[in-house]
Amino acid sequence: MKEGFRQSMAWLHTWSGLLFGWLLFAIFLTGTLSYFKDEITHWMQPEAPSRTLNADASLEVAQRYLEQHAQGAQRWFINLPDGRQPSLSVGWQAPSKPGERGTFTEKLLDPTTGGELHVRDTRGGEFFYRFHFQLQMPYPWGRWLSTTAAMVMFVALISGIITHKKIFKDFFTFRPRKGQRSWLDGHNAVGVLVLPFHLMITYSSLVIFMSMVMPASILASYKGDTDAFFKDLRPAINSAPAAGQPAPLVALDPLLKQALAHWPGGRVGRLVVNHPGDINASVLVYRHRADQVARDFGSMRSFSGVTGQPLQASPEQSLPQAISGSFYGLHVGNFAGPVLRWLYFICGLASTAMIGTGLVIWLGKRQLKHAKSAVMPFELRLVEVLNIASMSGLVIAVAGFFWANRLLPVAFAERADWEVNCFFILWGVSLLHAALRRGRRAWVEQLSLAALLFTSIPLLDALTSPSRMDGFMVRGDWMLAGFDLACLAGGLFLAWAARKMQRAGHVAARAAPRATRTRPLAPETEVN
Repeated sequence: MKEGFRQSMAWLHTWSGLLFGWLLFAIFLTGTLSYFKDEITHWMQPEAPSRTLNADASLEVAQRYLEQHAQGAQRWFINLPDGRQPSLSVGWQAPSKPGERGTFTEKLLDPTTGGELHVRDTRGGEFFYRFHFQLQMPYPWGRWLSTTAAMVMFVALISGIITHKKIFKDFFTFRPRKGQRSWLDGHNAVGVLVLPFHLMITYSSLVIFMSMVMPASILASYKGDTDAFFKDLRPAINSAPAAGQPAPLVALDPLLKQALAHWPGGRVGRLVVNHPGDINASVLVYRHRADQVARDFGSMRSFSGVTGQPLQASPEQSLPQAISGSFYGLHVGNFAGPVLRWLYFICGLASTAMIGTGLVIWLGKRQLKHAKSAVMPFELRLVEVLNIASMSGLVIAVAGFFWANRLLPVAFAERADWEVNCFFILWGVSLLHAALRRGRRAWVEQLSLAALLFTSIPLLDALTSPSRMDGFMVRGDWMLAGFDLACLAGGLFLAWAARKMQRAGHVAARAAPRATRTRPLAPETEVN
């Protein structure tokens, strides 16, 4: 009975990992890139300044600009600069009709003159962040699908732990150049090495969307009115409607100082002004997201936009809110400094590799059974094509997204949308290529192309920068340099992987006559 339970868990682990593995690979890879979404956006807007700006001066500049260009707006947004986002960003939302959202406009400003910085339009790193939980699908279907995938991932993790009764011994076992055994050892190693990260990132993603996937208690308590629930959850964000009586807006800088007095050692990251120029105007000052681990909606101060007097204070977080906010903060990692952020990134790559190796193992074991046959069954060929396109094809699409940012004309009106279109076009072409080329040859060709694209990005950056003579070494833009060096390192790794894949193909071809003597994996290790 005990052995039967483990075998049942092995079956569950195998098939849950296969059916959602391709989607999970994309979710984890784009989610991993999201840990550096601000740095990616900075690279994709090379016209933006590279220096960190003074927050107080920036706030004065932002208010003056909005008063001149956004009169009559329903809401203003001011994002203050920091070490990761050195640009001053302002935005405003036009008055909306009932049931509709007003048009949103965003601008980057020069901190000294208040003039607009003319930067290229791009989705930047925000594209990867949004894709990893929305999957470029209409609301709420993408979120439902990604949350379902997260639940399947959690099931696969738990069943994998149960299946591996010698889990820590497996971690210290690696047999190189042993074909399927090497892939299995690598899968086990990356699975155990960052197992706490796997569990944390998967479970926290479910907690983040708990109100969407488990809304029964909310619907019962609020009689189906979810808006009322969120108003009670964040009462200080609720603002009075516009009265239609004009009144000048108070200076924002003193409000920033009042908010900082409640957050010793803290920083202000964002300000929102509701109904600017109206007697019912209100100003919301948000604490910087990197100041604390947990996401705390109480880390916001509300003021009257006319008198500057504090309005309703945010209530203290309840224990469930603190727990939920902690999971949210651990998941997105906004609090992480450079070293910890790189650790998040490496752990995310390990999770992605664990999923990818699992897909390779599933296919490889079943291909051995048809090694003598000249024709591969359709279902195995389908898995092979999806493996290639979902992994190496996705990497090509990511590189193509960066190349499109630099090659599309800066003045092109729809360039941000076409960056995304190039991403999906390349991904689709990789699927077609995988369908036309046989397995290992397709792997080698796609990995080689991905390596070429990534290793060429530093050269592309140098040739397409706004001033070719003003490189990152001159400007001291280490954020830009770090992106180029990371792409170069990634490209070299992909080149190494393509070379290893090609050599393995040659070895397999020479060893083909001995294939009939190849022993299958031992039953106790056959867990995928």
